[in-house]
Amino acid sequence: MNIYSLLDKSTILANLDVQSKKELLEKMIQSLSDHVNEKQLREIHTAVFEREEIMSTGVGKSLAIPHGKVKSIDENIASFAKLKTPIDYDSIDGEPVQMVFLLVGPESKHTIHIKLLSRISRLMNSVSFRELLNDCDTPEEIYEAFHQEEQRYFTT
Repeated sequence: MNIYSLLDKSTILANLDVQSKKELLEKMIQSLSDHVNEKQLREIHTAVFEREEIMSTGVGKSLAIPHGKVKSIDENIASFAKLKTPIDYDSIDGEPVQMVFLLVGPESKHTIHIKLLSRISRLMNSVSFRELLNDCDTPEEIYEAFHQEEQRYFTT
């Protein structure tokens, strides 16, 4: 259950230039299109936006962790975006968001989904890790940062 294994170059959006939360989420969801079919992509869109209507997933510290669950997928998938310019996200601390980790999972694997959300939160709570991600400019650098941090954080 590695976070970095849920990501690949096509789902990591480095220096993404968006103007709104809606545009951001749509681009992140679209980045999953190599991993799901069109119907599943629409279901993911609905699930993520419905979850966001309940309560903003802007968790503070310039971070958001949008998520959703759908019946039609079998495995968890994810996208990560580092924004070129922070945007308003209705975060709990009132601050704009610069990093966003989107997690989508199957409805049938609720426990794993919760564990992954917890793991993402613990990783992203590290100030040094967020600073490292801020210095990354490419999807490859971001992927490697997640890989190294997760190995260090969860194997020591």
